[in-house]
Amino acid sequence: MYNGNMYSRILNYSTDRSFFLFGPRGTGKTTWVKHEFKGSVYVDLLEAQLFNRLLANPQRLENYIPLNFNNWIIIDEIQRVPELLNEVHRLIEKYNFKFILTGSNARKLRKRGTNLLAGRAFTNYMHPLSAVELKNDFILEKSLKYGHLPDAYQVKDPQRYLDSYVMTYLEQEIKQEGLSRNLNNFSRFLEAASFSQGSVLNISEVARECSIERKTVGNYFNILTDLLVGYRIPVFTRKSKRRMISHEKFYFFDTGIFRTIRPKGPLDKPEQIDGAAGETLILQELIATNDSYNLGYKIFFWRTSNNLEVDFVLYGQKGLKAFEVKRTDRLSKSMFKGLKAFLKDYPQSEAFFIYGGNNMIREGNINILPFDQFLKNLPGILNNKYDDYNTFSISEN
Repeated sequence: MYNGNMYSRILNYSTDRSFFLFGPRGTGKTTWVKHEFKGSVYVDLLEAQLFNRLLANPQRLENYIPLNFNNWIIIDEIQRVPELLNEVHRLIEKYNFKFILTGSNARKLRKRGTNLLAGRAFTNYMHPLSAVELKNDFILEKSLKYGHLPDAYQVKDPQRYLDSYVMTYLEQEIKQEGLSRNLNNFSRFLEAASFSQGSVLNISEVARECSIERKTVGNYFNILTDLLVGYRIPVFTRKSKRRMISHEKFYFFDTGIFRTIRPKGPLDKPEQIDGAAGETLILQELIATNDSYNLGYKIFFWRTSNNLEVDFVLYGQKGLKAFEVKRTDRLSKSMFKGLKAFLKDYPQSEAFFIYGGNNMIREGNINILPFDQFLKNLPGILNNKYDDYNTFSISEN
């Protein structure tokens, strides 16, 4: 439930060890750390004067920490001054301080080969809200249209907020960080990339659509990944018995952001956008749940060279799980070809079909769940603690 300033977040963090908290802008990192860690030292690198002082001399950080301090020290947007990590490292070693280091841009840290504290800090991620975190506020149609960014879910005009969010990223993240010299090109690329949502990524095709060099487009996709606003999902090939495709699939991180970037015209079929939005919602929930509970799954998709496909495959110590997503509320056995082929190749896996209907049913070894039922029970499903399925089978339509 929304509690004044924030929703309760699920985050399995260490209470006695420093940690990074990465996530896109707008997911609630700053709000959460301020609420959760009262009495901490808070260092805001978006504050210009403080940023300039620490950029000029990172060792000044110690001056902002009281003597004999035994609470948390929060450094917000750590990627703005990567050199601070060396000082953080020194202070951990000297005083055993505990730091929370938030960031929305992993590019600088990785590009500079920055000291990531050599195992002295864990890494956590904050994603858009999950259905479990939203609790009774969760409304499926609202989620499919506006996504799960906290402000988008509770402001009066969510579309206006999402429009502003996209522009904020263009101005603040892309321009100020100098990641692209041509914002018009990058804006055209974003629109072209939105047509790849949930599809096998063809960089050359995207480059043709937005009339930008292929190498530049490839770099732009890397920027989206570094800014944590895009995911590239690899194909699952472990012990493959079939010939698989080799390209990745691409998704923007939130269905509301995808819908905002995606151009809409009279020739667009609503079901195409709705289908991609449904897949996106399931993916962002899979990622958020996996990270929030530290379940350790790796996320893939599965597609053979003759176009048998499963939208998402999760693989880890807790098992192998396959997920197919359809927005339709009508089912036919032909929809299960991909999952059945996957189960034939990987009989130890558990298969789920998520659809727009209202009933929990079963087709052979495939568990068929409505969107809302699946999302509300996702932690149990991924943690192997959910078996509330009916045993009816569907008939051929």
